Amino acid sequence: MATANRVAIITGGSRGIGRAIAIELAQKGCNVVFSYADNTDAANAVAEEIQKGGGQALAIKADVSNAEACRALAQAAIDKWGLIDVLVNNAGIAVTGTRIADTPEDEWRRILSVNLNGPYHMVQAVVPHMRTRKRGHIVNISSNVTQRLPATFGVYSISKAGIDAFTRILAKEEGPNGIRVNAIAPGPIMTEMLAESLRIMGKERAEPFLKSVPLGRAGRPEEIAAMVAVLVSDAASYVTGQVIYVNGGGPGG
Repeated sequence: MATANRVAIITGGSRGIGRAIAIELAQKGCNVVFSYADNTDAANAVAEEIQKGGGQALAIKADVSNAEACRALAQAAIDKWGLIDVLVNNAGIAVTGTRIADTPEDEWRRILSVNLNGPYHMVQAVVPHMRTRKRGHIVNISSNVTQRLPATFGVYSISKAGIDAFTRILAKEEGPNGIRVNAIAPGPIMTEMLAESLRIMGKERAEPFLKSVPLGRAGRPEEIAAMVAVLVSDAASYVTGQVIYVNGGGPGG
């Protein structure tokens, strides 16, 4: 599963799943450029961890809902290492506990701008370069929530359902250009986002929800990162247009 000397861009790489992906790909030999929204200290800590492990990393503050910021992120990778092999669209936000009919318009727009517009902007920034080289790997982070479509998770679920369609269509469009596009749909993964969702659910709902996972536990960010590493490697050379569920069998709650 060689990925050595490749250049990977990861959006939202300073914490949670994105952090684990950045570290995993660096350990596999990729030079890593990752974006972060606000927490410079956390981003610097990830970059330092990668560098201490012998890898190379560049942390860039960027709002992925902004097209210019996405173009600048892609250009930073090219300026630093001359190419882009991998794009992982991980950055995302969620607001739960709100019914669609009660969701303020600015909240609706904010979530869709990050979760859907962000990957769109990043694809537009990197695909022309990948087309020129006739190779590239794109992984979008979706969510197991698209199988459940629970009440009060509306905007987030809609954004991730959009990502699934985005993935499948893009794979068909760019396959002839040597670009593979897949998505990973995590189940409950122990991150700050999940902790907040469980808090909103309350103990009476949260405990049965986690116990409903056939493997009996929440996942770890590193388990998502490991699947990303497989998908961008030559081991997955005939895999494209897939939404792969890494969810412990899927929560039933």
